[in-house]
Amino acid sequence: MVRFEYLTERRTPLAVVGLGYVGLPLAVAFSRHVDVIGFDINENRLAQLRQGHDNTREVSPEELASAGINYTSEPARLKEAGVIIVAVPTPIDEHRSPDLRPVVNASLTVGKNLSKDAVVVYESTVYPGLTEEVCVPLLERESGMRLGDGFTVGYSPERINPGDKVHTLSTITKIVSGSDKDTADLLERLYGTVVTAGIYRASSIKVAEAAKVIENTQRDLNIALMNELAVLFGRMGIDTSEVLEAAGSKWNFLPFRPGLVGGHCIGVDPYYLTFKAGELGLHPEVILAGRRINDGMGKYVAEAAVKRLIRRGCMVSGARVGILGFTFKENVPDLRNTRVVDVARELADYGITVLVSDALADPREALAEYGQEILPLEQLRGLDALILAVPHREYTLLLPEQIKDWFARPGKAILLDVKAFFDPAAMRAAGFDYWRL
Repeated sequence: MVRFEYLTERRTPLAVVGLGYVGLPLAVAFSRHVDVIGFDINENRLAQLRQGHDNTREVSPEELASAGINYTSEPARLKEAGVIIVAVPTPIDEHRSPDLRPVVNASLTVGKNLSKDAVVVYESTVYPGLTEEVCVPLLERESGMRLGDGFTVGYSPERINPGDKVHTLSTITKIVSGSDKDTADLLERLYGTVVTAGIYRASSIKVAEAAKVIENTQRDLNIALMNELAVLFGRMGIDTSEVLEAAGSKWNFLPFRPGLVGGHCIGVDPYYLTFKAGELGLHPEVILAGRRINDGMGKYVAEAAVKRLIRRGCMVSGARVGILGFTFKENVPDLRNTRVVDVARELADYGITVLVSDALADPREALAEYGQEILPLEQLRGLDALILAVPHREYTLLLPEQIKDWFARPGKAILLDVKAFFDPAAMRAAGFDYWRL
């Protein structure tokens, strides 16, 4: 197995496969201590990085310029590496089953270009057992070597929170695990060079895999509870935000909030766990119940808009409804698994003209992935209702009177605030028919 000193003395490089939200910050951090090969199959992404631009906004131009990463799309370059970290996405397919193609293809590529004594580390979120049951056999087949006799593997789950500049790679405790003690020792030391918050050493790869997948499952279930409560309180005429603020005065109340649950983690990871459960003949009820609730919130928001249009005497078919924000969360340009699209499609089913604007989203990506046109903010005019779906910080500058000018009938302006972003008193004082989840 490669020695730690070979890496830190820059005699043997480290490779990161997949330079997205997870892989790029990792490659940049490691480049301060070891030589790094940054591998990605997306040539456009590599070209942007070479020019010093990260369109995910996770790494600044200054950080990129000082990183000195060797970017490449040539698989053969991986043969130089003593440690190869796989940080590719693990999405779900249209049937909500794990789509293992990215991690399988990465394993095939790594296996074909694996040097003797190298260590392969997976950071992608997977179900317990996938590293050893799916990835290792591929590495063995393609490399012609055996695990423990030619190469070893580790698992260190990513914990990146896109758009969060407080909880970053270095400030979040890192879980590490290895196929043997020496590999775990190496990874503990290696990740310890870039993570100041500390290293947690799991007893096995399966434990580390399970720990990662339940982190987001737990959050998903807590948000589902808040969403269910929001629907209940809405029926009762009670403001959910006020209830949560009151309950939050107790020290042990967890500060979760209702909302649309998308993205590549919370809205995806529970399905990896339920998929594995199905293989074992188990049918998890609580996890899937939480998913059903959260997956239905886009329809609930759209229906809330339709009901308010009707109450205001507006014809639903042909109405113009604007949506502010289309990415999966605030202050990031990431469109993966955004659930705002559920709102837009549900409104369109009612014959409503939907106009979407987003301060950060790539219009070309939105059109290619969802068939959704992203308009400049100045084109959200002649509206009958407006939905604030994603509270990008750019929208903090919007004033009530300014927003009111976007409406065809300012005296009947309907504003639905999914994230309780605006001051309800100020909006109502300005004459809005204001609703929040």
